[in-house]
Amino acid sequence: MSTLKKNKRIKRAKRLALYGDLKPARGNNVSQRGKPKYLGGNGRQTTGITARKFRRNLKKIRVVEDGRVVRRRVPVSLIRSGVIEKPMVKDPFEIPEQ
Repeated sequence: MSTLKKNKRIKRAKRLALYGDLKPARGNNVSQRGKPKYLGGNGRQTTGITARKFRRNLKKIRVVEDGRVVRRRVPVSLIRSGVIEKPMVKDPFEIPEQ
């Protein structure tokens, strides 16, 4: 096995550990009709089941990874929780202090 493939696998594993699996999860969309029993009805009846995907809420942002700034598609939940480190934005007209 070549070193290139090994390095690619290592990078992919690091990214997976940081951001998790970004693939959509599989599930079902269930259509129902009727009134629930606890509300005095006869119960809910399922009229159809359709396969669907639960997609991650991804945003393309600049991220600091191993000291370098790169663009990544990152889940918004990680951005909000503070797990993702964003690069420092410098003011273009700021005068440096001495």
